[in-house]
Amino acid sequence: MITTIHLLADPSVAPRRGPGGRAGFTLVEVLMGTALSGMVLAGVLSTFLFLGRSGVNVQNYNDMESQARKALEYFAEDVRQASAIAWASSTSLTLTVNTVPIIYAYDSTTHKFTRRIGSDTKELLTGITSFQFKGYTITGVEITDLSSAAALTNAGRVTKQLQISLEAARANTTVVTATNTVLSARFILRNKIVTA
Repeated sequence: MITTIHLLADPSVAPRRGPGGRAGFTLVEVLMGTALSGMVLAGVLSTFLFLGRSGVNVQNYNDMESQARKALEYFAEDVRQASAIAWASSTSLTLTVNTVPIIYAYDSTTHKFTRRIGSDTKELLTGITSFQFKGYTITGVEITDLSSAAALTNAGRVTKQLQISLEAARANTTVVTATNTVLSARFILRNKIVTA
């Protein structure tokens, strides 16, 4: 048994026919479709760019946090084991750990914080915009005078706690500058004898 199905065309959905009997769109329809497609494409593109920039910014923050954490780990370990300290300035000092001098210094021209043992220099943190070591006496009073050789020598004699204060920044051409401010804990020179 063969069944035949006849479909009736709905005249309201029938394609438009131009003068030559060809189906097509009017100029207004083409322009409207192009405008809507352009708006959708612009929205998709701006979302893509926003997500890309956010990803770069997150990477910058992650990089700064990782470097700062590692630098503070080195510094904390050396400070806790140090038996002596010699101040060169508010951005450079030498810790004596097991009779070995370890120099921690910030270079304002390269914007780097380094750790040097002998001839081996290790870069701990880059992109620093401001840096300062802070020293404290055994009673917790901040050592503020580091202006002369005599003041630096006295600071080395009375320092019992050290702290790092710094700000780092990362910039890319397509994103805003990411900044990170670090204020470390006060690390105690456990092996250094200081009397009040």
